[in-house]
Amino acid sequence: MFAMSDLGYKYDALEPYIDAKTMEIHYTKHHQAYVDKLNEAVAKHPELKEKFIDELLKDIKSVPEDIRIAVQNHGGGHFNHTLFWGSMTPGGSKETPEAITGTFGSLENFKAKMTEAAVGRFGSGWAWLVKNGDKLEVYSTANQDCPLMEGKDPILGLDVWEHAYYLKYQNRRPEYVEAWWNVVNWDVVAQRLA
Repeated sequence: MFAMSDLGYKYDALEPYIDAKTMEIHYTKHHQAYVDKLNEAVAKHPELKEKFIDELLKDIKSVPEDIRIAVQNHGGGHFNHTLFWGSMTPGGSKETPEAITGTFGSLENFKAKMTEAAVGRFGSGWAWLVKNGDKLEVYSTANQDCPLMEGKDPILGLDVWEHAYYLKYQNRRPEYVEAWWNVVNWDVVAQRLA
């Protein structure tokens, strides 16, 4: 059985950048629904219950065809959100990993690339910083597609589904993305890079 991990902070901890009501609905309704539907799908194939979510997503083509789309969507939603919650901390953290500034030239260049990927994503999806082999890349995916399904290791993910920001920012995705930088947990990003 797959389960949600604890947020590690209260729903209002990321105020004023991400409002408490959005956090509560996003975590308790949206993320919980992904976990419930993932468990429902995997119940049809008991041999998959022993696997970790990253194993399923990395080898998505070996997931039985009758549940593959469900695992891709709901398993991706579960993994992506778990990474997203862990990527944020109240007040943010200030020490940007050297690998990011070394790859992109500066924190500002990295933020610009990530912001472009987030704001430019048509419809619902994610903006990502990933490790692809020994290189860092920024790109976006649609829906709940996860970089693990493409053989890439997600380091930092930004949810740009409307449910992540609509209560506070309505259709102002760029404003949400700009605010989100204030809560990024660079310490966790550095751990993932290591």
